[in-house]
Amino acid sequence: GRELVANDFIYAWKRLADPQNKSDGFWIFDGKIKGLDKWRDNLSNNKGKFEDPIGGLRAVDDHTLQIKLEKPYFQLLYVLAMTYSAPTAKEAVDKYGKEYLNHPVGTGPYKLEKWVRGSKLTLVKNENWAGETYPTEGEEQDKSNGLLEDAGKKLPFADKIVFHVIIEDQPLWLNFMKGNIDMLGIPKDNFDSSVKNGELTADMRDKGIRLQITSEPDVTYIAFNMEDPVLGKNENLRKALSLAYHSRAVIKKFYNDRAVSANSPIPPDIEGYDADFKNPYKTHDVEKAKEYLKKAGFPGGKGLPAFEYITTSSATARQMSEQFKESMAQIGVNIKIATSSWPQFLEKIKNKKAQMFGMAWLADYPDAENFLQLLYGKNISPGPNGSNFKNKEFDKLYEKASLLPPGAEREKLYKEMRDIVVEKAPWIPGAHRLGFYTYQGWLHNFKRHSIISDYFKYLRVDLKEKQELKKKL
Repeated sequence: GRELVANDFIYAWKRLADPQNKSDGFWIFDGKIKGLDKWRDNLSNNKGKFEDPIGGLRAVDDHTLQIKLEKPYFQLLYVLAMTYSAPTAKEAVDKYGKEYLNHPVGTGPYKLEKWVRGSKLTLVKNENWAGETYPTEGEEQDKSNGLLEDAGKKLPFADKIVFHVIIEDQPLWLNFMKGNIDMLGIPKDNFDSSVKNGELTADMRDKGIRLQITSEPDVTYIAFNMEDPVLGKNENLRKALSLAYHSRAVIKKFYNDRAVSANSPIPPDIEGYDADFKNPYKTHDVEKAKEYLKKAGFPGGKGLPAFEYITTSSATARQMSEQFKESMAQIGVNIKIATSSWPQFLEKIKNKKAQMFGMAWLADYPDAENFLQLLYGKNISPGPNGSNFKNKEFDKLYEKASLLPPGAEREKLYKEMRDIVVEKAPWIPGAHRLGFYTYQGWLHNFKRHSIISDYFKYLRVDLKEKQELKKKL
């Protein structure tokens, strides 16, 4: 390997902006860095070359990167920590071309050893990693929880990390209970037998299994394609579908009550969230839904075509789709379910071929802007605005808020945007979830964070404990 230099970031961000790559991550820099959008437009119009300089990006020296912004961008420090902005080695792209996807070259503590598509992905220690040591400080409870016992030791601890791809929940859970998997979220069908009153059952604890509960800054939602000639042009129709949706039943059946009903895109613990706010179209009122359907011009669903709801092929996704179909049938709306693989699912959304779809968004960073950008007009597909929602007033408020630091003025704008989304109903907000994560007793330093994803370097397996505890499984 070679040393990471400032130009590796500039090259990576150019690739992010290059229209030929059709990246869904360009939104993090769109309109933000001086000269970047102009450079992108020149490439689109064959008036420029990839090698052309960008005024707002300059490598002062190998270890100094200078960024000049078009306007204030208070989320910049957040997005610089996202995978979208990770540096890229030009020579690796030159060597692998389109196959670079399958041969990633990075600078972290692990490197890809083997990738069996649809089965297993194996990472091994990166001998060229610059290196870090385990933190010596933490939150107040970290020391009592044993999370600082390795303070100051060289990272990473694990020689190898293996990710298994197991689609169905029951084989996944069975492998965890046999000790073949070190950490796992609890599948819905195994929750009631594993957790009582927010704690693991005595049987689980006796096996050495542990539980961590986290508040997930996320939102689930059902999106309507606002460019669809029927759904996109009929606000009352969308409100009728939202009123017919049984959010509480979904939370109970599929999340084991590990969630709160969502009234807007903004989740709890994020600026702009209001626990007292109620979405008037999230009440699960079938009679009211029928009234709105009549207002929409389709009394009892007469004259409406069948709508296609796309979803993934997992058992839970299929079951949730059926629940949605049953809810809509109560008001005379016919739903056809179309299942596909996750890549195919995303491709349909990116190409605006999805009429309706269920989705979840976990915060990239702790700011309501990260959720509201999912509805910003300039972010329509192939960007993150998969519903293709466009509203001039919303976009105006979004752009104004983007110039403001955290505070009361910005929060007021966030709430105004929330109200527009609720009234125009491009989504049916679903739920804000809680994360219940189980892990084996031999796994140390497990402290999952919903936004930060580099915790694998801290994990340590005690092989002696593993040998003893596996006897109990």
